[in-house]
Amino acid sequence: MKVFKIFIFTFIFFSNLIGGEKMREIYLAGGCFWGVEGYFKKLDGVLKTDVGYANGNSNNTSYQILKDTNHAEALHLIYDEQKINLNDILRHFFRVIDPTSLNRQGNDIGTQYRTGIYTTDKKSLDIAKKFIEDEQKNYDKKIVVEVEELRNFVIAEEYHQDYLDKNPGGYCHIDLNLANIPLEKKYKIPSKKELKEKLSDISYSVTQENATEKPFSSEYDNFYEKGIYVDVVSGEPLFSSTDKFDAGCGWPSFSKPINEKMIQTKKDFSHMMIRTEVRSSQANSHLGHVFNDGPKDKGGLRYCINGASLEFIPFEKMDERGYGEYKKFVE
Repeated sequence: MKVFKIFIFTFIFFSNLIGGEKMREIYLAGGCFWGVEGYFKKLDGVLKTDVGYANGNSNNTSYQILKDTNHAEALHLIYDEQKINLNDILRHFFRVIDPTSLNRQGNDIGTQYRTGIYTTDKKSLDIAKKFIEDEQKNYDKKIVVEVEELRNFVIAEEYHQDYLDKNPGGYCHIDLNLANIPLEKKYKIPSKKELKEKLSDISYSVTQENATEKPFSSEYDNFYEKGIYVDVVSGEPLFSSTDKFDAGCGWPSFSKPINEKMIQTKKDFSHMMIRTEVRSSQANSHLGHVFNDGPKDKGGLRYCINGASLEFIPFEKMDERGYGEYKKFVE
């Protein structure tokens, strides 16, 4: 039976390779496997998932005896490398776990809830080790994620497979909505000299010198085409046309950013006022301010943004400009 399964997997592997997919696999232990599977199933490029028990001290186990066999609850992930690479899979993994927590994730405690990355090939193992090495620079505590070759993997009982599909609202220690938010990318930040040449005078003054454009002067004030608004300096995505509304204030207004991590806020005491300034996360461009007088049914916030700090990317050009993954925030 084992040989038959290997044959079937090999057949599927090469069939998909010929069909344009480049299949790879990885095993991820991130606490309760219900949520880990639920998260990764939402990602584009993930082809198949199974949950089970990995790297214990025997080749057989069950949910009831995990503590005795020292297996970790784990997700077996098969993915299309042409759509999502291992490094991005690991970035998603670190998004939903605490990599410094030993034998605990969320409310679940025990060695079966330890974190781990288990691989079946040296290339994947090397990528995982390098990823952990690089990530350690971002943490004060030691990362305790196991990175090992896969020794064994026992498929979990059927009721565990696709558990959250079968039990909507079931226990999950992971915010599955995070899977809908693209990973942050690094955007190029031009030098001051380059910005002087690239930007208009008003865009430079607003983004680099904290100026404010005149009300009703922006082409984006009374503008409601479908698309996204990005930082005119770096191109990092900031707001969606879906969240734009007419506040009557004279500046483009939005109820929320595409992702809270794409902006930063700070107290602004200039002009004898106390306000909350909004800046882009990577380029640190001055964008505008956020107020608490927005539409109540949309969260109550009003991001009052200088149009000169923005560039609009029409929906039909988002793929061409490299923003295809953000179309779901506009559709």
